[in-house]
Amino acid sequence: MALADEKYIRVTTFKRDGTAVSTPTWVVALDGGRIGFYTSSTSGKAKRLKNNPAVVVQPSDSRGRAKPDTEPVNGTAIVVTGAERDAVYELVVAKYGFMTKLTRVLAKIGGFVKRKDQPYADRGVVITLNE
Repeated sequence: MALADEKYIRVTTFKRDGTAVSTPTWVVALDGGRIGFYTSSTSGKAKRLKNNPAVVVQPSDSRGRAKPDTEPVNGTAIVVTGAERDAVYELVVAKYGFMTKLTRVLAKIGGFVKRKDQPYADRGVVITLNE
């Protein structure tokens, strides 16, 4: 099964000091064999990718635990806005449907509780795999 066919993948990004941080994400297929997902401009992923575009991706469960018998794949990620972000967003909504609406509501509630309104899915991430 291709990475883009998975429900979740674990995306590992790297802090400035080289520390790896893994996060489960939804994933969609993009043209040219690339994969993508959306995120917030205030997320740790987006901030880390600004400093280091290297990523490692691997099929996972919803908690980010790697699926058995799968191998990590290295890649390079870019954070996108505008039409590129919109294309990624539309593909995610088409693949995940109602769950995208639910996570948006939960993010709004979380922002209200924390008294910190954060943008939701205002950035796309496009990953080119080194396969």
